[in-house]
Amino acid sequence: MNRLRGLIELTRPVNALAAGILTLIGAYVGSNIVQHLIPVGAASVATVLATGAGNAVNDYFDREIDRINAPDRPIPRGDVSPRGALTLSIGLFAAAVGISLVLPWLAIAIAVVNLIALVAYTELFKGLPGVGNVVVACLGGSTFLFGGAAVESGSLETVAILALLAALSTICREIVKDVEDIDGDRQEGLNTLPIAIGARPALFIALVSCLATVFASPIPYLDDTFGRAYLAVVIPADLVLLGATMEAFRNPSAAQSHMKYGMFLAAAAFIAGRAVV
Repeated sequence: MNRLRGLIELTRPVNALAAGILTLIGAYVGSNIVQHLIPVGAASVATVLATGAGNAVNDYFDREIDRINAPDRPIPRGDVSPRGALTLSIGLFAAAVGISLVLPWLAIAIAVVNLIALVAYTELFKGLPGVGNVVVACLGGSTFLFGGAAVESGSLETVAILALLAALSTICREIVKDVEDIDGDRQEGLNTLPIAIGARPALFIALVSCLATVFASPIPYLDDTFGRAYLAVVIPADLVLLGATMEAFRNPSAAQSHMKYGMFLAAAAFIAGRAVV
């Protein structure tokens, strides 16, 4: 039972399901998903599987770092072996690829690039100052694009704006998370942005990314894509994100958790904007 629980925990099921919902939102924003239930459903399931696979392989590569930063994770506490985590990841990746093959070519292309980036992130990019943050941000934003691309007749213009906002806010949150993990990352020899330039300068870069998100967020309203319903939800989302970023200067651990609320609220703003035009 401990091993089964550990395997499930490796995938971070809540985060994986959330990623699937974001893909669904991307499809909804881009088109009428009722008319494209099969490709939208396939894209959402593939996202859940790929995200779970990425989380598992991340824990496989980070098993030594996690002994310091997160000793309660399944591998450090002994519930799952490194080989078991790698096998789970390969299986989930294979399932995600198989499901993605029923999608349009653009969605398949996005899936292939994302799968390669997920695998390469921990080994090649995570320890490079700022580069790892940008890679994760692009992966987060492309979740929406993947959903939009799953519907061939859909428009990707609005979805692209959503993806950009998601990427900018993710850069902010990833930098804050690196500040939170600075001790373990330093012991492992990683050269993350806070280690390279210092925690406080890195947090100011996170703040700049947050402000860019806030200033870009009214674009769908200003270009008449969405109406006041979008604005009514995105403004609180901006305030939550900005408040959490400021909180990071005092408590990065709490701040990076609170940022999730602002990011999901921003996604809800696009749903509101699409539903009430």
